Amino acid sequence: MFDFSIVTKWFDALLRQTLGLGDFWSILIECVLIGVIILTMYALIAIVLIFMERKVCAYFQCRLGPVRVGPWGIFQVFADVVKMLIKEIFGMDHSDKLLYCIAPFLVIIASVGTFSFLPWNKGAGILDFNVGVFLITAISSIGVLGIFLAGWSSNNKYSVTSAMRGAVQMISYEMSLGLCLVTAVALTGTMQVSGIVDAQTGPWQWLIVKGHIPAIVAFLVFCVAGNAEANRGPFDLAEAESELTAGYHTEYSGMGFGFYYLAEYLNLFVISGIATTVFLGGWAPLNIGISGFDTVMNYIPGFIWFFGKTFFVVWLLMWVKWTFPRLRIDQILKLEWKYLMPLALLNLVIMTVCVAFGLHF
Repeated sequence: MFDFSIVTKWFDALLRQTLGLGDFWSILIECVLIGVIILTMYALIAIVLIFMERKVCAYFQCRLGPVRVGPWGIFQVFADVVKMLIKEIFGMDHSDKLLYCIAPFLVIIASVGTFSFLPWNKGAGILDFNVGVFLITAISSIGVLGIFLAGWSSNNKYSVTSAMRGAVQMISYEMSLGLCLVTAVALTGTMQVSGIVDAQTGPWQWLIVKGHIPAIVAFLVFCVAGNAEANRGPFDLAEAESELTAGYHTEYSGMGFGFYYLAEYLNLFVISGIATTVFLGGWAPLNIGISGFDTVMNYIPGFIWFFGKTFFVVWLLMWVKWTFPRLRIDQILKLEWKYLMPLALLNLVIMTVCVAFGLHF
């Protein structure tokens, strides 16, 4: 498995030793370059996910989806991006203009922040702290503020109702998400993202296999709670078109609306990426203890493993969205507080017992 840290160390040595730049300029250039890479990947993955969503939706509804703009309709998303960029940005009378302008950026900050923790390949993690799992949950919580402030500051009764629904839903489902991540931490013994992946690099060492039933339960609960955290169907009650028009971003236009649109799809990717990293081995290949098979699997680059697993989880979540009808707000909260959270808490206790007595693989 290729270690991408070889490339990063070479580039750092190039700046410091070959070009003779000091610490300040070397770190500045590296940070700017990493920022450009993050934003570029952020935009490209959003475009891919939007096109994928339309095609998957069309497939489940026995339609064709976009077919006219470019071959297979692949340029339809680019046309929508251009349209969004040139749309007029207007403000609302009697609205809190400061909060109205800040809210979309809070959602993007939360999305980009959690996006930066995903390990693409061995040695290719952008943010990798020893308390990485804690920081992921903390940074992702900022998105709740962006949704609530957008609805409250818009001076629109539909937006306010949507913001209250969205805030209650996201705060509630963060409990189950956190408990599922703590379950993985209990099994691996580390909160560092790279450490969690390293613990899954041996034969049959993916957490969903190594932790057997408790890990499988944690993975399923994480996917359900993550779907709700990303405001995806059947948990998209904050954007119920038949009741609340466009929900909390009803009064946004141009790139103000575009930020929410991007964040929704990237949050889907982030949730799937975290599920892949924590439960499905991240960039680690599938090894089963047979030398020939494992050798072939190890030749496949880590980023291909990561993206393949992540897009598989994305497809599963899209399947759920276009299969189940939208839930009511009381059903959503009952599902979390009466079923998912107690199940996740009990599952954490069972995983702790399995680790204490060595009952895992």
